[in-house]
Amino acid sequence: MPFVRSYVRSDGTPVRGHSRWAPGARREMTAFVAFGLAVLGFGHGPATDGTHPGSPTPSVIYPIRFGDGTHNGAPHVAVPHPTVLYPIKFDTPAPRKVAPTPGVSYPIDLAALGGGR
Repeated sequence: MPFVRSYVRSDGTPVRGHSRWAPGARREMTAFVAFGLAVLGFGHGPATDGTHPGSPTPSVIYPIRFGDGTHNGAPHVAVPHPTVLYPIKFDTPAPRKVAPTPGVSYPIDLAALGGGR
C-alpha cells in the first residue's frame, strides 16, 4: 500500500498525504481475511481424546513396552525373514560378442585411390 505525499493540484487545491490501495487489493485482502477467519473457526474446535461416552474403547494401551530387550539372558537380535516363499530366477546375460576390427585404416587418402577430384 503506497503512501502518497502531500501535493498541490494543478488547479491550486492542496492535497494532504494519504495511503492508497492498489486496484483490486481491497477485494483480495477481504478474501484473505475471510479465509483466515474460516481456518481459525474450523481448525480450533475442541480436542477429543476418545474418552467421551459412545466412543469405541481403544485396543492399544500406551506406552507400548517390549520387555527388557533380552531373550533367555542374551540380547535380542532381530532375525530377517524372507518376504517371498518361491525362488526368483533372473536371466543371465548372454556373453558379449567381440567387435570385429575394421579392415580400413583411417583417414582414407583419396589421391592414393586414383580418384582425381
